[in-house]
Amino acid sequence: MNQEKLAVVAFGGNALLRAGQQGSFQEQLENVRRTCAQLRHLIGRGYNLVIGHGNGPQVGNVMLQHEAGRKAFNLPAMPMDFCGAETQGSIAYLIETGLEEVLREAGIDRRVVSVVTRVEVDPEDPMFRNPTKFVGPYYPEEPKDGATYKPDPRGLGWRKVVASPKPVKINNIDIVEKLAREGVIVVTVGGGGIPVVPTEIGHRGVEAVIDKDLASALAAVTMKADEFYILTDVPKVYINYRKEGQEALGTLRVAEAKRYLAEGQFAEGSMAPKVRAGIAFVEAGGRECIITEAAALDDPACGTRIIA
Repeated sequence: MNQEKLAVVAFGGNALLRAGQQGSFQEQLENVRRTCAQLRHLIGRGYNLVIGHGNGPQVGNVMLQHEAGRKAFNLPAMPMDFCGAETQGSIAYLIETGLEEVLREAGIDRRVVSVVTRVEVDPEDPMFRNPTKFVGPYYPEEPKDGATYKPDPRGLGWRKVVASPKPVKINNIDIVEKLAREGVIVVTVGGGGIPVVPTEIGHRGVEAVIDKDLASALAAVTMKADEFYILTDVPKVYINYRKEGQEALGTLRVAEAKRYLAEGQFAEGSMAPKVRAGIAFVEAGGRECIITEAAALDDPACGTRIIA
C-alpha cells in the first residue's frame, strides 16, 4: 500500500500511563490499545503513519529499578542514553502489540515496524551548561556521585537534573520515511530519541533528555510530512486554562501562538512544549500541526490547528 499523505503522530504520556495507575504491563498495553484504536480514523482517510511517543514515567521507573539494584546487589546503574534505549524498545513493543491487534480487528492489512532511534544533538548546546530536566528518584540529601542534583520545586527532596538539548538530526530518518511511504507504520524517535553527539569514530551517548514533541516535529519536517498530530489529554489548546475566561482555540496562527507563549498562557512541562513543536513544524514548511486528544481523531476538523 502506497498512499499519498504522510502524518507524524506524537503520543502523549496518557497514551501509555494514566493518573492513578501503577504502570503495570497490562495497564500500559490497554492504554496503548485504546489510543491505537483511534488511529484507524487517520488510516481510513488515506494517511501513512509515523508514530513518536514519550517515555518520562518509564525512564523514571527504570532508574528506580537501577537504584534498587545498586543498593541491594551493588549492580551498576546505567547512563541516561542506555535508559532511553531500553524504554524505547519496551514502549515500541507495546505499541506494536496494541496496534497489531487493532488493525487485525478492523481488517486493515498494514505492517508495524519499530526503529530504536538515535537523535543527534549539538555538544555545544547551552542546555548542557544549565541542566534543568528532573529525572529519576528523590533523595533526602544531595548525592555525591558526580551527577548534578537540584532541590525538587515541590519540596520532595533532591533529584538528578540533565540537559534537554534541541534535536538536530535523526539517525536513519531516510529509512523511516521510505518504509512509511510504502505503507509500513513506523514507531520512531521514542522518548525524543537516544541523545548522541558525533565523534571521530561514530556517535557517543550523552546524559540528556530530548523533548519528544520537538523530536517528532523534526521527524515530520525532515520527511516533509503533510500533517503533524500531537496527542494529549485535552481536545484543544486553551487560553486562560481552568481560569475565568477559558477559551478553546480552533485555528492558531504562528504569530498568535508566539504571543500566547510570551504571555505565559501555556504551562511549561505541559502545553508549552507542544505549541513550540507545532510552531517549529509550520515554520519549517509544514502545512499544519493538530493538537488534540486521541478520542477526537474521528473528526477531520478536530483539535487546535497551528498554521502559518
